[in-house]
Amino acid sequence: MFAVIKSGGRQYKVSVGQTLEVNRLPVEAGQQVQFKEVLLISDANNTMIGAPLVDNAIVLATATRQGRGKKLIVFKYKAKKRYRHRRGHRQELTFLTIDDIVADGKSLITGEAPTAREEELPAVEEIEIPTLPESTEAEAATGEVTETAEPEEVQTEEQRKPRRRRTQKAEETESEAEE
Repeated sequence: MFAVIKSGGRQYKVSVGQTLEVNRLPVEAGQQVQFKEVLLISDANNTMIGAPLVDNAIVLATATRQGRGKKLIVFKYKAKKRYRHRRGHRQELTFLTIDDIVADGKSLITGEAPTAREEELPAVEEIEIPTLPESTEAEAATGEVTETAEPEEVQTEEQRKPRRRRTQKAEETESEAEE
């Protein structure tokens, strides 16, 4: 019994118990993954071919670990031009173990409904809400606002800086010409 699944733009032929290397998936080690893009399921008696996917089919897998593949050397070379670039590449991978193949809500191994593992959610910590000062709480309750904050300083024309230098230079030259 085997299935053909699609993950990350690639197709993989998988069977139960097989270890599989796929491009890195955003899962942690020990977490269960469901592949809903199943292209084909085949066992001794029948074959289900999808058009393009098999309806109500899922492949369950467990992520065993995250890792990197073997190093590949990428060497670019152009003759007579002194162009040589040697680079290495290691692909980020997720290692999976195939647990079960499910078709039409029944496991093809046991013939019963699959038992997906319950994932434990991390405990949610209580967030402390900052308390407002007493005056603010009273204002919120009554709807009245008292002015305790300092008024913003208003800039006069003398304190403002001109936007452009030309205007400042033009004013200086005019004042010098008047003298």
